[in-house]
Amino acid sequence: MAAQAAAAAQAAAAQAAQAEAADSWYLALLGFAEHFRTSSPPKIRLCVHCLQAVFPFKPPQRIEARTHLQLGSVLYHHTKNSEQARSHLEKAWLISQQIPQFEDVKFEAASLLSELYCQENSVDAAKPLLRKAIQISQQTPYWHCRLLFQLAQLHTLEKDLVSACDLLGVGAEYARVVGSEYTRALFLLSKGMLLLMERKLQEVHPLLTLCGQIVENWQGNPIQKESLRVFFLVLQVTHYLDAGQVKSVKPCLKQLQQCIQTISTLHDDEILPSNPADLFHWLPKEHMCVLVYLVTVMHSMQAGYLEKAQKYTDKALMQLEKLKMLDCSPILSSFQVILLEHIIMCRLVTGHKATALQEISQVCQLCQQSPRLFSNHAAQLHTLLGLYCVSVNCMDNAEAQFTTALRLTNHQELWAFIVTNLASVYIREGNRHQEVLYSLLERINPDHSFPVSSHCLRAAAFYVRGLFSFFQGRYNEAKRFLRETLKMSNAEDLNRLTACSLVLLGHIFYVLGNHRESNNMVVPAMQLASKIPDMSVQLWSSALLRDLNKACGNAMDAHEAAQMHQNFSQQLLQDHIEACSLPEHNLITWTDGPPPMQFQAQNGPNTSLASLL
Repeated sequence: MAAQAAAAAQAAAAQAAQAEAADSWYLALLGFAEHFRTSSPPKIRLCVHCLQAVFPFKPPQRIEARTHLQLGSVLYHHTKNSEQARSHLEKAWLISQQIPQFEDVKFEAASLLSELYCQENSVDAAKPLLRKAIQISQQTPYWHCRLLFQLAQLHTLEKDLVSACDLLGVGAEYARVVGSEYTRALFLLSKGMLLLMERKLQEVHPLLTLCGQIVENWQGNPIQKESLRVFFLVLQVTHYLDAGQVKSVKPCLKQLQQCIQTISTLHDDEILPSNPADLFHWLPKEHMCVLVYLVTVMHSMQAGYLEKAQKYTDKALMQLEKLKMLDCSPILSSFQVILLEHIIMCRLVTGHKATALQEISQVCQLCQQSPRLFSNHAAQLHTLLGLYCVSVNCMDNAEAQFTTALRLTNHQELWAFIVTNLASVYIREGNRHQEVLYSLLERINPDHSFPVSSHCLRAAAFYVRGLFSFFQGRYNEAKRFLRETLKMSNAEDLNRLTACSLVLLGHIFYVLGNHRESNNMVVPAMQLASKIPDMSVQLWSSALLRDLNKACGNAMDAHEAAQMHQNFSQQLLQDHIEACSLPEHNLITWTDGPPPMQFQAQNGPNTSLASLL
């Protein structure tokens, strides 16, 4: 008996020594692999060799599965060898499903593998994988929530917003059941964002009200609470801006700006939440900061505070450049493109066409680097080129660009914006496109069945109707439309529309011989245009003031206005020549496929300057 006990003890000791040896070789290889991975620069080939050296030892299933996951992760993130990465991740997923209590490896493998499938355009392989992982992860709150977010994002990228909203709803209810009000708010706010994209406003309002209550009542990590408030306020602000309600949005925008200032003073706590379902962040602080700059630029652009828009764009782009040195997150490129889109419109208004054209070229370059970015912004890019063409009087090219943009968009507000601008092109062109113009004007008729709820776009549609009636010589009808524009633009501080309407009304009164009333319109138009500043309205207003003062016998005032008009003409003419001489000017002929890679320089401008003089 004693001999048997001694033998058993000896066997146990040998087994323990063997296990310890196994642990030591595994830990040594793992240590080397991590050392090579974190070297500067990383030595990925050596890291992979160390991890591959684990398999000849025929390790236990747990070590085998974890090593396949580590290899798959390293190959996926640091190399272009997607085939090997996929093979290792598939093995990690397969083996880990046979091992009890091995959730982290199992679900991380599923998550990474579905990402890789999507990268390889194998979305049909990613979806069932994520669904199965979601199904078996209900006892693991963190992974269940994360996988739900991941599948919802996948459906969103496929433009299947209904399925994405359903998943986010499931996630919100699950988070409530597991006692995570923080993550419940994240799911609901994400759903609210998608409902806003779908224009389901009747569903958005009660959802945002509920989110507001959850955010205010939740007591937790201050940074997490403030980040929820930023998410909530960003949705509110963008909702107002989509509706063209520039004045109504001001209290929300002010709250948002105060909120981001609060976040920037808070220190990141390393204390992990007690509830694993709370282990999520919406965006890093630095990204939120850029986002708040971005919505401030959007507001300033719509309101006609273009110098303010320029100031915040400069700040945001500077911040983005710093972030992109350390972070290759696709959202940063999206922020950059949206900022450039807005500042390009500002440049065209302020009479800096050459700079606008170079920035359009910059957007093209960013889109060349990302097919998804181009897919999401192609219509906006052609719209910007259309606006540039209008500014340099290339009306045929403007028509081609706007028509291309219409073909590429299914976004209602952008569609209405493009149609409004295309109609103004046809109006300027005279009788060449009468049938098409009447059809367009009927589709954006602001008196009935206007296609979108945007206050700003509806006001712009009234202005275009007024412009059309003016060119037709129907002055009373034009005045009715323009007064409607003025009423709407004054209600929401839409300064550019106000200035444009005032100067056109002033022109109508001048044509009718009512010089006093004309002066009452043109003087405030000029003041507002100088404040924006809107170079085209300043040019138009100064010409009218010159003619008005001449007709009224005010020689000194007429001379002063003529001098102003001459100065504005020279500035615009010089910018016009500079823009048309740039090689990027050839972009105006691009109407199909991805952005051209390079531009051929041309000898000089080939566009009419008559409209500027």
